Amino acid sequence: MSLIRTLSALTILSLSAMAANAYAEDIPKQIQGITQGGAEIVKTFPAASQLKGWVISKDGRYSILYSTPDNQTLLAGDLIDEKGNNLTEQYADLYVPKADLAPIYAELEKSTFIAEGAQKSPKATVYVFFDPNCPFCHFAWKGFQAYEAAGLQVRWIPVAYLMETSTGKAAAILQAKDRLAAFTENEQKYVLKNHEGGIKPAKPSAASLKVLQANSELMHQLGITGTPAIVWKDAQGKIQMKPGMPRLSEFPAITGLPEQPNNDPELARFR
Repeated sequence: MSLIRTLSALTILSLSAMAANAYAEDIPKQIQGITQGGAEIVKTFPAASQLKGWVISKDGRYSILYSTPDNQTLLAGDLIDEKGNNLTEQYADLYVPKADLAPIYAELEKSTFIAEGAQKSPKATVYVFFDPNCPFCHFAWKGFQAYEAAGLQVRWIPVAYLMETSTGKAAAILQAKDRLAAFTENEQKYVLKNHEGGIKPAKPSAASLKVLQANSELMHQLGITGTPAIVWKDAQGKIQMKPGMPRLSEFPAITGLPEQPNNDPELARFR
């Protein structure tokens, strides 16, 4: 009887080892290396163009990677479809575990931001993380203009990661005597074909770098992987978050204000 039990145990162990090996073969070597460094695989999901998505967690931060069908190549960054939609941001909204936003919202209120729109007794307030070179941030800025005229205040929180000039342009805004004027210049002179903000980069001061680092850490605490990222409280006081450029039809729900007309041709894709 003991021999049978021993053989059964060995069989189970053998099958478990085979299953583990088979599972390991399904994981790209690059991701195996990441997990050996302390990261965890939170979830996998089917992504566009036959890619496989991987939600990876390390030190409380999440990222999304993609593997090709042959598991030979690993991709990182934003996936953009033919309509200009940021698929990575959509996947993050679906598959990245949501942070408890309540304690972090107070940090948003204390963060360094540029307040645009209604300055006294705004009807509503939203926070937006932006990179000065981010084209979808520029589209969001255009989308919010009519709502700002209707009583909205947008608090733009600068981060810098997209391009080499992002830090210098964010610094130029932060170090300006009039931050709102500098921010407005960056958006009004935005060069869409080059994906470049319109303000000239400045040499970052230690204070500016400290602000950008703090904003970046706050962004990661919220589980945000890209810009723009919009955070607000809805009519019930519940904290909501929207990654990426919203559809124009979503702006009333985000702002809590009636729909405002917007005929900007650059926003046609978001109608």
